[in-house]
Amino acid sequence: MNEIKVTLPDGSQRPLPAGATIFDLAASIGAGLAKAAIAGKIDGNLVDLFTPLADGARVEIVTEKSPEALEIIRHSTSHLMAQAVKALFPQAKVTIGPAIETGFYYDFDVDHPFTPEDLEKIEEKMRELAKADLKIERSELSSAEAVAKFKAMGEDYKVELIEDLGAERVSIYTQGDFSDLCRGPHLPKTSLCKAFKLTSIAGAYWRGDEKRPMLQRVYGTAFGDKKELDAYLARIEEAKKRDHRKLGRELDLFSFNDEVGAGLVIWHPKGAMLRTILEDFERKEHLKRGYDIVLGPQILKTELWQRSGHYENYRENMYFTTVDEQSYGVKPMNCLAHMMIYRSQLRSYRDLPLRYFELGTVHRHERAGVLHGLLRVRGFTQDDAHILCTPEQLDAEIKGVIQFVTEVMAIFGFEFEMELSTRPEKSIGSDDAWELATNALLSALKDSGRPFEINEGDGAFYGPKIDIKLRDALDRRWQCATIQCDFTLPERFDLTYVDADGEKKRPVMVHRVILGAIERFIGVLIEHFAGNFPTWLAPVQATIVTVTDNQIPYAQTAFDKLRAAGVRVQKDFRNEKLGFKIREAQLQKIPYMLVVGDKEVENGLLAPRYRDGKNLEGMAPEQFISFIENEVKSYR
Repeated sequence: MNEIKVTLPDGSQRPLPAGATIFDLAASIGAGLAKAAIAGKIDGNLVDLFTPLADGARVEIVTEKSPEALEIIRHSTSHLMAQAVKALFPQAKVTIGPAIETGFYYDFDVDHPFTPEDLEKIEEKMRELAKADLKIERSELSSAEAVAKFKAMGEDYKVELIEDLGAERVSIYTQGDFSDLCRGPHLPKTSLCKAFKLTSIAGAYWRGDEKRPMLQRVYGTAFGDKKELDAYLARIEEAKKRDHRKLGRELDLFSFNDEVGAGLVIWHPKGAMLRTILEDFERKEHLKRGYDIVLGPQILKTELWQRSGHYENYRENMYFTTVDEQSYGVKPMNCLAHMMIYRSQLRSYRDLPLRYFELGTVHRHERAGVLHGLLRVRGFTQDDAHILCTPEQLDAEIKGVIQFVTEVMAIFGFEFEMELSTRPEKSIGSDDAWELATNALLSALKDSGRPFEINEGDGAFYGPKIDIKLRDALDRRWQCATIQCDFTLPERFDLTYVDADGEKKRPVMVHRVILGAIERFIGVLIEHFAGNFPTWLAPVQATIVTVTDNQIPYAQTAFDKLRAAGVRVQKDFRNEKLGFKIREAQLQKIPYMLVVGDKEVENGLLAPRYRDGKNLEGMAPEQFISFIENEVKSYR
């Protein structure tokens, strides 16, 4: 065959010489496209630019503007980094270097920890190798040949990977004097790695196993052009300023203490007030929507956790204790007590749906290496609810939760995305139950009119779920709300209701959280608002600041009035300069400073000043109380 035909995305066909590659196809269309092409897709599969085409293939050309381009650029840049490390540290052994959501990393076995100065040298070497415009070429070897090749190079980790793959043949990518095991695809040449930055160093166990060697992980990021890279780096710098751990210390909200234990939060007065405001908000919003507030115990007999399936499928994340020779599990979830409440009496279809809401504190065993401020802790409180309903009510209940999430996220100023997580490999329940539950969530998602994605195999062990990821001020995604549909636990706990025909039927259970873990949500809020909480959320809404000691009696009277009216107010009557006290209040990100000088005392006023420096008209204490009440009642 001297000629082949391939089909383009628009359905048109294009003839090419036999043996033509993706690059040849791009060149046949135009010189501009050939210059822009970095890879391709054959019958939906990503391939390298110089992959030969077969007759009848459906082909798409990937450029730097394509959705797939960023991952290819980042993966290729991780190999460029590995090449630079090997050039500078010849004794280093390479392991794996994937692209990730924020860029890429590569793990190395080296005889000394990398330093920030090393990172600068590696990055400079990467630029040198990129400028050299080295071809990146793919080849295939039998597994035996590949093992021999990497053994000769002293790359033991690559040998282990190849042996574990169990494949007959593997692909190798070579650029200059550097070769690496990889599935690909990659950029065709190193000069296309144009905009990159190494960002940090961390430790990582080989294959995540604490019994295996500790490796040096170098993180970096890469983009198609410098403008995108600069914008990303600016966001990273802003994120550092907003880091909730840093602001938590500065604003005196919370702390962690090794004497107490890792992953266990100590809430200081301002942080506890912030939590209380959020929890009161939650109770009010749930009561408005027909939820009943319930409360379950912290420990339940281990037999219950065995019955639910948690012991078999989740016990590595649980804590256990023994009381009077009886084994108990410290609850990692709130659902069991809610099912016991349901079972406490006979239920009719007329009683349903029942919506049980609990601000339930749970404990989960998280590895020390994944603990991260408020975002990943071992003890936390969930705004947890379980809805028990008839199968006919399920669609409306799921849609009601989606609407609840939509309304609450709007109050906090968050946009969000949704994805459906389906049955994981480790699960309980019948295929029919999983299909019913998945279809119920899918139908509600489709009817919501909002875009969503499918996340295969990431559901809970007892049912599929809708995961809701909010976007913060820096366009980062955070997993908070979730909606899980469960036909299995009502079966295991023999939950029933009497239907209109007098027969016993099985209810469906919807597990859901709106904010998720209160700790995690507060961490997200701190970073989203950079600590500048809206007045309704601020643990301190105003501070009364005196100019001299002469104003203290009047200022104390005003303070007492504001506090009695429910304004969260503090006072600063210290013998310090006014500018110093104003600056301190601004650093504490208090929404209002109420200045009291001789003029204010004479006229019975307060001089409000917003934290951004804007001055308001003078107000009597009673006027300021009304002003604050009007501001906070709309959750702004």
